[in-house]
Amino acid sequence: MRFVYFTHSLVSCWNNGNAHFQRGVLRSLRKLGHDVAACEPAHGWSLANLVADQGRAPVEAFGRMFAGLPSLTYSCVDELARAVDGADVVIVHEWNDPAIVSEIGRLRRQMRFTLLFHDTHHRAVSEPDAIRHFDLSGYDAILAFGAALARIYERWGWTGRSFVWHEAADTALFTPPAEERHRHGAVWIGNWGEGERTAEIENFLLDPAQRAGVTLDVHGVRYPQEARAMLDRYGARYHGWIANAAVPDTFAGHAMTVHVPRRYYSRVLPGIPTIRVFEALACGIPLISAPWQDSEGLFRTGTDYLLARTGEEMTTHMRMLGHEPGLARTLAQAGLSRIRSRHSCDVRAAELLGIVAGLRSTPAAA
Repeated sequence: MRFVYFTHSLVSCWNNGNAHFQRGVLRSLRKLGHDVAACEPAHGWSLANLVADQGRAPVEAFGRMFAGLPSLTYSCVDELARAVDGADVVIVHEWNDPAIVSEIGRLRRQMRFTLLFHDTHHRAVSEPDAIRHFDLSGYDAILAFGAALARIYERWGWTGRSFVWHEAADTALFTPPAEERHRHGAVWIGNWGEGERTAEIENFLLDPAQRAGVTLDVHGVRYPQEARAMLDRYGARYHGWIANAAVPDTFAGHAMTVHVPRRYYSRVLPGIPTIRVFEALACGIPLISAPWQDSEGLFRTGTDYLLARTGEEMTTHMRMLGHEPGLARTLAQAGLSRIRSRHSCDVRAAELLGIVAGLRSTPAAA
């Protein structure tokens, strides 16, 4: 089958974690023999910021690293018909202009491909009117990256057509190092954002690392001056943007990493972890999470990762991992096994094929 995925950007992962999973699942579909292509706006926000921040080198690096994944660009809605011509399945991500979402729905009525809307954000609860503004009348189904989000779409009339499709690790890229090296300190990779977890970063990352005597490296973008000042106060070393393809090597040099969920995912949409959880465990690095409710049983708390309910408990866990290599090794091996058996992009590609097959077998998708 031919899959066409409309994304904000496949090329740029600058403040665009969506690109991680999209690259991985398209690569998995291609490995299964399917024809795949991504479509993105020619002058998208993420790509523009990446080039302004880092120049053209990351764009060229993407071309080398993901040579089998074509990313086509468009400048206006009039170009969309050609992009979807011959497609069997079209997936449109939530981070697209409403006019693009609407036009692809219109084209679906003419061309009869299976059309899916993919939501990997919290706007359904934080900005519901923005999501309700999308014209999804031409769409066959919703792909929601957690059960809590899928239930919201069901309340909006998508019962029977709202599918849970979690993100996952691209295990072709995220894997333990071929040769184990010296690991030291903690690393946190995440964007500062709009203050959605400022207090959590201080209470569950910066302060515990300082108290535990663990060196801390921080990577990410959109850190305002006050955020950098906070990092400096706690002795954390800030490194700025990091290409997602470089993350496995960074994990390989550190003894632990931390999951600090955004507030919406810890309080309103439980069961949805950041993709960094999948990627970290796939790399065999011990992970400690700030408070988060794994309501869907994706992982085994205390086996695949450690949960810290308070800042004091986070400090204790950091010290423990720094002094008990046997525990760290056992934790990393369990997390890696869980990813490979349940949460790889290969697994998600198979799930997607099952969803598509089910939709195509019903009269509504015929």
